[in-house]
Amino acid sequence: MAIKDYILQADAQCAVIGYGSWATAIVSLLVRNQKKVWWYVRNEEVLESLTTTGYNCKYLTEVEFDTEKICPSSNLDEVVSNAQIIIMAAPSAFLKTFLEPLTVSLKDKFIVSAIKGIIPDSYTTVVEYLHDNYGLESNQMGLIAGPTHSEEVGRKNHSFITIVSEKDENSAVIASRLQAPYIKVSYSNDIFGVEYASILKNIYALCVGIVYGLGYGDNFIAAFTAKCACEMDHFLSQSQPRERSIYRTEYLGDLLVTCYSNFSRNRRFGQLIGRGCTVKSALNEMTMVAEGYYAADCIKRVNERLGINMPIAEAVYDILYRRMSARKRINELIKTF
Repeated sequence: MAIKDYILQADAQCAVIGYGSWATAIVSLLVRNQKKVWWYVRNEEVLESLTTTGYNCKYLTEVEFDTEKICPSSNLDEVVSNAQIIIMAAPSAFLKTFLEPLTVSLKDKFIVSAIKGIIPDSYTTVVEYLHDNYGLESNQMGLIAGPTHSEEVGRKNHSFITIVSEKDENSAVIASRLQAPYIKVSYSNDIFGVEYASILKNIYALCVGIVYGLGYGDNFIAAFTAKCACEMDHFLSQSQPRERSIYRTEYLGDLLVTCYSNFSRNRRFGQLIGRGCTVKSALNEMTMVAEGYYAADCIKRVNERLGINMPIAEAVYDILYRRMSARKRINELIKTF
């Protein structure tokens, strides 16, 4: 049965699903504001490391946790049952696998996606997937967005986070669990726009990596990134028109950091292709998931229905999935500008 008006309690506690770098960074914020943080960890080596030493032995290894404040567990039902707010921070490609052991209902939970990616095969966003497969309504789901590379959050560098949900009071409760002196929080209720912007920016950062790998300089890349921002804005305004400013941090800020940062997996993946690696070898080279690889396929399929002009996203799809020459395809793309 749908929850008509889902309002979070002020003392609602968060749990985290995922054990990678972004999940680890999120837990590092939560432990500042909760007495206990339940944490679903599927990897036995990471689970033992967190339990015995307070360190994630694989991701953000410099972040130390008080073992009295974290409750890492391989029992998903136990983790979900101990919190009202469930933050999903596993890579989108593996979310189905992470949720397979779940037998307790999510219907009375508030789900927050910190995943900036597409569910492969289903070709849906995380919010769409949870609605379709778990019966969750939009008023009991939200997002963590913005230019937030996990490495910098883990190092306590100043960062901007946007909490997205239909109700500001729910966003405020979630924000209170993530607050820190080095975190600036803003709110949005544009769930569709922010989630798709978080997906599209991975495609564009991948393409920036390609052109960088091909040898294009800063002048071109600056102009190219501006073109990417315009295409993102065009897709959002055409697919779901509403009042939004693309210049906010959850849109443009996230795009810029993903295109320019050395921490960007998508930019790094694109650079490998631009420098001559095959798609297969580039995927094998990556130690973490480049979400833009899956996003390019999904956006292509979504846009077959919408028919929106997206030449940059189309070029990335052609390079990744049609195995077109990166140099030839980018040269063709530039002629359209």
